[in-house]
Order: sequence, then structure tokens, then C-alpha cells
Amino acid sequence: MKNILVTGGAGFIGSNFILYMLEKYGDNIQIVNLDLLTYAGNLENLKAVEGDSRHSFVQGDIGDGPLVAELMEKHAIDTVINFAAESHVDRSIEDPGVFARTNVMGTVNLLSCARAAWENADGSYKAGVKFVQVSTDEVYGSLGETGYFTEETPLSPRSPYSASKASADLFVAAWSDTYGMPVNITRCSNNYGPYQFPEKLIPLMIHNAVGKKDLPVYGDGLNVRDWLYVDDHCKAIALVAEKGCPGEVYNVGGHNERTNIVIVKKIISLVGGKVDATVTESLIKYVTDRKGHDRRYAIDPAKIGAELGWKPDTAFEDGIEKTVDWYLQNGEWLSGVTSGSYRDYYDKMYGNR
Repeated sequence: MKNILVTGGAGFIGSNFILYMLEKYGDNIQIVNLDLLTYAGNLENLKAVEGDSRHSFVQGDIGDGPLVAELMEKHAIDTVINFAAESHVDRSIEDPGVFARTNVMGTVNLLSCARAAWENADGSYKAGVKFVQVSTDEVYGSLGETGYFTEETPLSPRSPYSASKASADLFVAAWSDTYGMPVNITRCSNNYGPYQFPEKLIPLMIHNAVGKKDLPVYGDGLNVRDWLYVDDHCKAIALVAEKGCPGEVYNVGGHNERTNIVIVKKIISLVGGKVDATVTESLIKYVTDRKGHDRRYAIDPAKIGAELGWKPDTAFEDGIEKTVDWYLQNGEWLSGVTSGSYRDYYDKMYGNR
């Protein structure tokens, strides 16, 4: 029986990961889901596990030491998967302090509680324990027109968000080097798929295209990202938790590089074909580029492939159509998460650009 603490499990990747793990392990898993339920956390993402005895939801802060310590002891947690993070670059530019508190100090608290729960009197650790930090390729900075990020690429964060994630990664590595705690760090490329909050490029464009609203594209639209379907990412994290060599970093990428403008035009084509032929490229609106906007990211996932046998299964053309279909079929979910404070935030980000 695996007893897993998943932090941020009501968010986009965390909720997909929980669904994946419950299917994978059947009755041989218990998941405690700790989430503060900020704007990006949504219990609607977990409707499929309502009443499932293998899943326990706890609303709380990863920075709450007594709460995390209690959960570690009460549920005999042997694995921590840390998804909890403030994750949107634009929001980090507006309020960097929130990102430092959650992404850095929250991670330090999780590490401290895990160490206290797992460390034996002689400094060794209980068998089978693992702390997995889910990070991002943004900690590496920006690439030129060629080349890929590898696990040896120096950290060079260029936004408050990526700086906070790089800092958290360094603390995780320090717990390995200083205390010998079994840890892994995964760094993924841009995820897409069901349940993603529509401040991110793909769901934002789907949402606006369906409503025939402007499609705001930063700068010239030629920033390049490597896109990874969320199910493939979940499989990679599960593999790292099970088989990753303690202390190692694993990069997880989809080998699906696309410019932002190509992504936007693909979404227009899909929505136009599936919903309304009057949804055309005339909706595209180029807006002032954001500060610190890295030009290109691309991940080399050779290490996780060679050591753990992982590879992405979902081609981008298939994944983007499945994603568009999911948002079209879940209009009620989308309407719920785009009401209230989201509208104020959207107007602030794009209204005057």
C-alpha cells in the first residue's frame, strides 16, 4: 500500500495526476490531497473521485507546519508529490512576494516535515520513502534558436515565478546533499490538457475563440514552447516516484515545439470547424509583450527515457484536438472558473494592451 501526500492536487496537473494514480494502483493506494484552493484550485476537478475512500481532501497551506506534520503522521505518508505552487508568470510580476511564500517557504516546510517523519535516529531513512518536487523548464532561462535544456543546464531564472521555482529546487537538492533525504526533481515543458485554468495560453484561446472574443498574443507571437500533454507528464512523475534514482533531476519534454502564433491558429481552426465557422484569424490581437518573456524553451528528455523508459505517447495534433474537445464539452466548468475575480485579472492583463 502506498500512502501519498499530493500537494496542489485540486489544480490542473495535480488533479490529473490523482486520477491517473488511482487508476494505476487500484486498491493499493491512499492519497491525501492538500490544497489551499486559491484561484487555480477547483474541487470541480475532483468530481470523479467524490466519495472515493482512497482519496482524502484537506484544505490547507503547505506552509502550515503543524498541519503538514499531522498529515504525515496520521496517514503514514511515504511519498510526497509537490505540485503546490503559484505558477503564472504574469501574476508573479504583479506580486512576487506571494510566489516566494508559497513556492519557496512552502516547499521548505514540506521538506522539513518529511524529514522529521521519515528520518531514523541514526540519520538513515525509512525504506521506500520519496519526495518529488515538480518543477519547470523555466528555471533554465531562455534558449537560442537551437539546442535543448538538459539536466546539466545551469539555472538562470528570468522572472519572479521561475526564480521562486529555482530556489525551491535548490532547497530540495540541499535536503538530499545535507540530510541524505531521498528526493527527485522533475522539470517539465509546457503542459496542456483538461482542467487547466484559462489564464494559460491554450485554454485562454479556446475560451475566447468560443466566445468570439479577441485572442491576445504577446509580442510577435514567435515565442517557442515545447508542449507536453498532461497525461504523459503524469506518467513521468509516477515513474520518477517509483524508480527514480534518489538525488537525481529528470527533465520531461514532449518534443513538440511550436510558436505561440501557430498554437493560436490551430485552436482557431479547430474551434471554427467544430463550433462556428465565423471564428477566424481576424480575432487575433497582438498585445504588448510581457516583461522577461523568454524566447524559446525546449527540453531534452533523453535521461528519463534511458533510465526509466519514459516517452511521450501523445502527438501534439492528437492532444490539442482532445483538449479542445474537452473544453467544448465542459462549458459549465469553464464558466465557473472564469467568473468573478478572473474577469478583473483578465481586464488588468490585457485590457490596455
